[in-house]
Amino acid sequence: MLFSQTNNNLIKITNQKSEDTQRISDIPNIPHPPIQTTFPFNHDLHHYLSGKRLLADELPFSQDTLQTHYQNGYLKLDYGVHSTKGGTQCNRCGNNDKNLFASLNCARCHQPCTYCRHCIMMGRVSECTPLISWSGPQPTWTRQQVSLSWGGILSKGQQLASNKVVEAINNKTSLLVWAVCGAGKTEVLFKGIETALSKGARVCIATPRTDVVLELSPRIKQVFPNIEVATLYGGSEDRSKNAPLTIATTHQLLRYHRAFDTLIIDEVDAFPYSMDPTLEYAAKQARTEKGSLIYLSATPSKKMQREVLAKRLESVVIPARYHKQPLPVPALEWCGKWEKKVLRGSLPMNVKSWVKKHMEKGSPIFLFVPSIAILEKVTYILEKEHGDLVAGVHSKDTDRKEKVARFREGKIKMLITTTILERGVTVANVQVGVLGAEDDVFTDSALVQIAGRVGRSSHYPSGDVRFFHYGKTNEMVAAVDQIRRMNYNARKGGFFQ
Repeated sequence: MLFSQTNNNLIKITNQKSEDTQRISDIPNIPHPPIQTTFPFNHDLHHYLSGKRLLADELPFSQDTLQTHYQNGYLKLDYGVHSTKGGTQCNRCGNNDKNLFASLNCARCHQPCTYCRHCIMMGRVSECTPLISWSGPQPTWTRQQVSLSWGGILSKGQQLASNKVVEAINNKTSLLVWAVCGAGKTEVLFKGIETALSKGARVCIATPRTDVVLELSPRIKQVFPNIEVATLYGGSEDRSKNAPLTIATTHQLLRYHRAFDTLIIDEVDAFPYSMDPTLEYAAKQARTEKGSLIYLSATPSKKMQREVLAKRLESVVIPARYHKQPLPVPALEWCGKWEKKVLRGSLPMNVKSWVKKHMEKGSPIFLFVPSIAILEKVTYILEKEHGDLVAGVHSKDTDRKEKVARFREGKIKMLITTTILERGVTVANVQVGVLGAEDDVFTDSALVQIAGRVGRSSHYPSGDVRFFHYGKTNEMVAAVDQIRRMNYNARKGGFFQ
């Protein structure tokens, strides 16, 4: 896409290269015409683009429609990728790492053109592709009687957190909900979402993983049956939908700009959100300037914990699960040079005994290992003894979903896995072991999440968690300390039965 200056200093969108045309990034100050209130703007474009900032390729409207709306003040054009003396920045994802930009001979601007590699999965944004947003009147989301269709009863911890969420939404502030694994974080949100929607506000629940979006969407639709819900992830059919309530992967926030009055980020500690600063940038861009921001986590980062201690971030802690029973505390068990044994085709004796005990009881078992290479060897060893009752899963396993489903159904009794299943999978009465718990991949937060697989069901509120190791690490000790501390706080606060 190219642009040419008109006599009244506006710019004209064109695809034709000439001496007068230039890229959006070469225009020092992009003109923004005043709104012509008598202009009959396109209501479909208004609804499609409000609260978003998109590439022209993402808009199902003609170039003429975009041009007339820009000239009449209803569209704003921003730089996509912009280079200055200070460096190059992508204005969609905030990337300014020179190693994450590249150039190509562009068919659109007919010259070498720099583009952002970091957010390329969302469509290529470059020096010649503007980001387009709506600058006319914003849509008014009708205040409606929100029908909250949920008959459950919140636990003491959930109720305290729910009250804090409502308070943060009313006061337009930020809040961390620090809830132990299995505390029932989703239910804590219902009253706050109802409060926001009843005021005509827009709400978004963002989570790092697609599978959580797909699991959460039907639950939220059931709880708010009279509210339109947009469910967004890569390849989603709702991509063009603007709705009062949105459930999205955190990557989808890159398409939004000043859209949500309440933004809820679930699993704020999880990959990729925890490892990718541009997703934090996207969250800030997607929220309205005075909107509320709610973080949910069982294992908040040390940085976030410091923010809480310094009183820069309000927080509420749910130290107990909804069934009011203590969290199972992991046992640390030395197992010798386990890796040498695995490479020779066997397991440490105490690991074998632990597996045998729970297999004989018929309890489902998770065994976490540090890497895919170790997983394949351990799976082979255990399959020789237990046959089809054992399976291994990892991030590159194309049959992962099928195996997890069979594990939930009880057709597979033991699942050997990497940290890919440290969260998100709930199986009643599951027992958990970690082989090689001293490995760097098992951070304290990962170990807390892994231990959190056990005892989630009210019918099986306890269970066995073992960290098999060749050397106790600070991460293992920190994980156990955090779990014990939560149990202590829950007991002290009267959260247990």
